[in-house]
Amino acid sequence: MPLHFRDQTQMTMAKIKHNNFLDTVNEVITDAAKQGILHLYAEGEEFTGRTIGVGGKALYHFGTTGYLGLEQDPRLKAAAVGAIQKYGTQFPLSKSYISHPLYSDLEQKIGHMYGQPIIITKNSTLGHMGAIPSAVDDRDAVILDHQVHWSVQNACKLLKNRSVPVDMVRHNNLGMLEDKIKYHSRKRKRIWYMADGIYSMFGDSAPLHQLMALSEKYPQLYLYIDDVHGMSWAGRHGTGFVMEQLKELPNNMLLFGTLSKTFGASGAVLVCPDKKMHHRIKTFGGPLTFSAQLEPASVAAASASADIHLSPEIYRLQNELKERIQYFNALLTKTDLPLVDKNDSPVFYMGTGMPKTGYNFVNRLMEEGFYVNLGLFPAVPVKSTGVRITISRHNHKEEIGALVEAMVHHYPKALEETGTDLDRVRHAFAMTASKTVPVVVHEELDIRLENSITKVEKEVWNSLIGSRGVMDWDGLLFLETSFQGNDLKEHNWEFRYLIVRDGKGKPILATFITAGLWKDDMLAKESISKTLENIRKFDPYHLTSRVLAIGSLFTEGKHLFLDQNHPLKDRALRALMLTLETFGHKMGTKMTVLRDFEPDDDLGEFIIGQGFVRIQMPDSCAVDLTGHADIEAYISGLSVRNRRHFRKEIKAFEPQFQVDILQTCNEEHLQKLVALYGNVHRNNLGLNTFSFPERVFKNMSDNPNWEFIVLRLKTSPQKPIGAMFCYKNQGKTYVPAFVGLDYTHVTSHHTYRQLLYQTIKRAIALGFSGINFGMTVAFEKRKLGATVTEQFAYVQASDNFVMELLGTM
Repeated sequence: MPLHFRDQTQMTMAKIKHNNFLDTVNEVITDAAKQGILHLYAEGEEFTGRTIGVGGKALYHFGTTGYLGLEQDPRLKAAAVGAIQKYGTQFPLSKSYISHPLYSDLEQKIGHMYGQPIIITKNSTLGHMGAIPSAVDDRDAVILDHQVHWSVQNACKLLKNRSVPVDMVRHNNLGMLEDKIKYHSRKRKRIWYMADGIYSMFGDSAPLHQLMALSEKYPQLYLYIDDVHGMSWAGRHGTGFVMEQLKELPNNMLLFGTLSKTFGASGAVLVCPDKKMHHRIKTFGGPLTFSAQLEPASVAAASASADIHLSPEIYRLQNELKERIQYFNALLTKTDLPLVDKNDSPVFYMGTGMPKTGYNFVNRLMEEGFYVNLGLFPAVPVKSTGVRITISRHNHKEEIGALVEAMVHHYPKALEETGTDLDRVRHAFAMTASKTVPVVVHEELDIRLENSITKVEKEVWNSLIGSRGVMDWDGLLFLETSFQGNDLKEHNWEFRYLIVRDGKGKPILATFITAGLWKDDMLAKESISKTLENIRKFDPYHLTSRVLAIGSLFTEGKHLFLDQNHPLKDRALRALMLTLETFGHKMGTKMTVLRDFEPDDDLGEFIIGQGFVRIQMPDSCAVDLTGHADIEAYISGLSVRNRRHFRKEIKAFEPQFQVDILQTCNEEHLQKLVALYGNVHRNNLGLNTFSFPERVFKNMSDNPNWEFIVLRLKTSPQKPIGAMFCYKNQGKTYVPAFVGLDYTHVTSHHTYRQLLYQTIKRAIALGFSGINFGMTVAFEKRKLGATVTEQFAYVQASDNFVMELLGTM
């Protein structure tokens, strides 16, 4: 069955394999480690902060989050050493029982900095795990900015055991946030929005003043802000970016700061103006109760840092950092480097687009003597890979200037070596296009992109792709006429047909592309889709996006022809990627999906390098009918166990069915079959898509390449209880594209299994060489002799929102 449909029974159901997210992260991180970008070890017997030892070289350090350099301050070091001498390396006892002597002094100082009740935590991750489940009531709801730090998202998973709804909105999207607030306001006590003050990759900030205005409009709105990357370098007493913007902390906000990173020590701090909530979190905050407390050295160092924060010295340190940030910004304005978000934070992000371009650029800078960080999935969308540069007080102006010179020199070379250009990068980050000349794919290629299959030679197309599914020339003409000119926007698709030839006219690559409206949760867990479908009863286009795909939601199978042995194969693949980007920009699509690929397909490394992540799809099923003269010969070739299953659950029930093969249907009969299809579609949340327009089924009835296998019980011959909608591919493949079922008979009469059998029987009678059963209910099809193959898709999204739906919600 095609991707649009999962033919569900009440027995075995196909599911997206939702370890996809972890598998994808593992692939991306492993690839980056192989490139020498991640999982490195710093070298050297001492560390000053200005340089860092990597690979036998001292590199200027532009990757620290210790922006003020306090981790190297002699006063913090002396305090830490003295604490170890006096109190030992740790104080091994829960803080619920007793805190070691230095804690009280630290808590008083931090409380004085904020002027609010505070709680010291071991780190921000454990702090969130303690604070969030205690602060959020069972009657509340939570809304996450999809770029809020992983530690916040992870802590919110604990709420799901208590049936607290946890939703997600696109980054800084206040309209989407307000819609969620309205939805939850009728049923929930408080609605928590959780975000970062300063985001760790792009250095951009939460729209704090707009959020405060929204909380005035909706008194149920409470804010939970993680401001660890805004700490110390901003705000009165270094209390952070949020405090600098708001001056005073409102009662409807919980604020997390850090005692590590730029504070120079270790630990984190929760600021809670609501005294009753503060008491509840401190009294029993999960890890705050049961985890070990901060080591004496960390508390002493934090206390020494707090002294600096409470003195006028903090403003001198802030100004010294600000001078360096302004200097770096001024140098960047004189270049064409793609700075993704210009702001006054110490975090800068240069977009590279594709991961392989990022690898190349980072390695070049390291060779030149500069250590920087690569921002890649899942911290950012894969196609938004880039280089994160942080400025600290450790950096001198001369090396800041040298870094800019090195980037100006090496960035174009990294683009050229990885087959991309500056305009493609700027498009990836929705930035204004530059005036640079785009990359030329190859002058020897003949690239033809048509908007209708009627403009492509029938014989040529069928020889390249036409033997698969509903993808021959006639099948695609059927799709064009069915998915254009409909009333609803989700029923109208754009079609493009790409053929890349060499200079002699020999095809190297061919595929077809569609652009249409998809549900963002199409590949998400069924529980997520159930929640979203309840919202769509009132807002039918909630969380939907324009998507560009190789293939379509109607077709299944290998959609790409590629001559693997052609010397211009790589050039042709680059032409495909450029075509997808250009067409996607024109159509305003938010995501690109390439499908379907098998595990041994050697294109994976190339596609991932272009900014895609790999997603495992349901297994594909096919039946080889060659050498089988009739159905009896076919069944005799099944295993003993499967023949027993056939006799007991299929053959024994066949006499009870009236089986009709219909080439066309009158309107009344067709509506009954469409209703059976509708039964299945409504149960199909594992691959959650829009339903098809009625025109599709009318066109099937009018098209000689389609037929219907219809089951009725002989006791009720007027009522169809099962139907298979089958396409006769001109390449001798029979395609049972969709199924319709009356679920009241699925278990009692094994209706679905009977349809599978009748489909095989029909294909043999027509002389087809094989059946494309698609990627559904593999267990059932395997019992009737189908071969099962793993399948993968590659996804590239403009943001991580869809990936979060898929893997982390």
